[in-house]
Amino acid sequence: MTMSIFSRIKDAIWGHKAAPVEAAPSSPNMPQMNTPSDPGTPAPAAAAPAPAAPVDVEAVLTQKAAAKGQDLNWRTSIVDLMKVLDLDSSHANRLELAKELGFTGDTNDSASMNIWLHKQVMAKLAQSGGKVPAELAN
Repeated sequence: MTMSIFSRIKDAIWGHKAAPVEAAPSSPNMPQMNTPSDPGTPAPAAAAPAPAAPVDVEAVLTQKAAAKGQDLNWRTSIVDLMKVLDLDSSHANRLELAKELGFTGDTNDSASMNIWLHKQVMAKLAQSGGKVPAELAN
């Protein structure tokens, strides 16, 4: 199975294949540990690994763009964002990304589709735990 285009974008920013973030298990059916604390207080959870710090999407993309030596405006252009990440920014790939993210507009209006794609990618990066500047995540 091929990886989704958004997954490739996210992995390129995270710097690796992103591991799924797992929440500590909290099931009402889990047995409680015996502790000397108040019996009405839930037992402490086993030491879980500390959550990874959010990825600073702006810093990563700014650094990658600077390394390209080209004038790539990843802040407003989905094409430039994909180029910064060494991903195929062809119209066909952007159509696939639009389909993947649920674009319902006119795919023949590539300017509107591209604007929508950029906003969706930034919002999804934020939802995935990325630190995205507020003006880009809306």
